[in-house]
Amino acid sequence: DTLWDLAIAEVEKREKPDDNGQRVEVWEKSILFMGNKTGGKTTIMLRCLEREEIPKPTLALEYTFGRRARRHNAPKDIAHFWELGGGTSLLELIRIPITISNIRSFAVVLVLDLSKPNELWTTMEKLLQVTRKHVNKILTKLGKINPEIATEIKQKMWNNLQRDHPDYELVDPFPIPLVIIGSKYDIFHEFDSEVRKIISKTLRFVSHYYGASLVFTSKSEALLLKARVLINHLAFGYDKSKSVSVDHSKPLFIPAGLDSLSQIGPPPASDSDIGKMSANTPWELWKKVFEKKFPPKSFCDLQDTKDPTQDLQYAEYEVDVMRARKNQELEQYKRNASKSWKEMDFDPD
Repeated sequence: DTLWDLAIAEVEKREKPDDNGQRVEVWEKSILFMGNKTGGKTTIMLRCLEREEIPKPTLALEYTFGRRARRHNAPKDIAHFWELGGGTSLLELIRIPITISNIRSFAVVLVLDLSKPNELWTTMEKLLQVTRKHVNKILTKLGKINPEIATEIKQKMWNNLQRDHPDYELVDPFPIPLVIIGSKYDIFHEFDSEVRKIISKTLRFVSHYYGASLVFTSKSEALLLKARVLINHLAFGYDKSKSVSVDHSKPLFIPAGLDSLSQIGPPPASDSDIGKMSANTPWELWKKVFEKKFPPKSFCDLQDTKDPTQDLQYAEYEVDVMRARKNQELEQYKRNASKSWKEMDFDPD
């Protein structure tokens, strides 16, 4: 069979009527996992796919998929799982998995390492800013081609909040579904109670502001199960959980739209400290309060300095020889270019 024949057969299989004579639509979704380096993204993703594999370091951008049938003899739904490695060092790769063709069925899972509070805000803000900018660019392009779908995607994220919700005018939902996972809760749980409270309240504010779901997890099977509930809803359309846990002394679990600014409370700082901070928005105020308590690492510190091309586990003789040759050619080009610039006469005017 040709590729075209296989494609036709796949479409016919998906559109085959079920036992009741109804056409069965195959669910196909895509999810991008991103977050701190060594934050546990791969472990969480493998558990969602029920794979008993030993997690390996993620190189750049990796892809896998899962398939599930909603019932016996039904076509299997498909979930495409992408994982961005390198923390915030490979932001330009975000544009590869998120495209105009799949934006309608795309979601993001942001995994933040609770054991590294000094990296938390910078990692979260940088990754979400770049992702949001890329998604908005796609939606703008889509709006010129199919304005109805573009409007549907934008409006969908507001549906988590009822119009009579007191925070309806105060939040700014992320343009596509977002789940924020606080990983390594087992380490986080050993922190001072006041530190845990500050981090928990801040992540509750960030999640609520973005219209995201929030869950804390660790290697504990019980906590991983809660994360799987949220991710399986995005990936395979499983029912949403309506349970809520906002107790800062316990792992948080807050589905999108079930929190409020009044329940979260003000930023965890004294009135005098807040009075000294110049902030134009609640977001800026929460950021300044959090970073005063946990001075952030610079963006350069968060870059992945390890060169994966030097990692022996990825060694390929022919590729490495060709790369070495190209590196030599590049260095020669730089030297020649430098000489040519030095030999050029510039008009003093």
